[in-house]
Amino acid sequence: MPTGETPSAVNKIKQLLKDKPEHVGLKVGVRTRGCNGLSYTLEYTKTKGDSDEEVVQDGVRVFIEKKAQLTLLGTEMDYVEDKLSSEFVFNNPNIKGTCGCGESFNI
Repeated sequence: MPTGETPSAVNKIKQLLKDKPEHVGLKVGVRTRGCNGLSYTLEYTKTKGDSDEEVVQDGVRVFIEKKAQLTLLGTEMDYVEDKLSSEFVFNNPNIKGTCGCGESFNI
């Protein structure tokens, strides 16, 4: 399985999709960006793409774009909140390095 979601991530995705009945889940991908190569993308999706891998956890559907599947292998998606910010975080065991600002990574 390319990814897993923590209970915190599952709950946040459920909350986000609650007001968007036309969307069936979230799509996760990677794009070339930043000073170190790649960054994660998240977007609402209305359909599963032909080559997307689908991960269903506790009723939440997450779709992994084909070109991101190897990059995300073994990755856990979490949702973290503190006093100043909240965000989805990807704990990816394949990352070899990140840029200083944390915007991008390489494998």
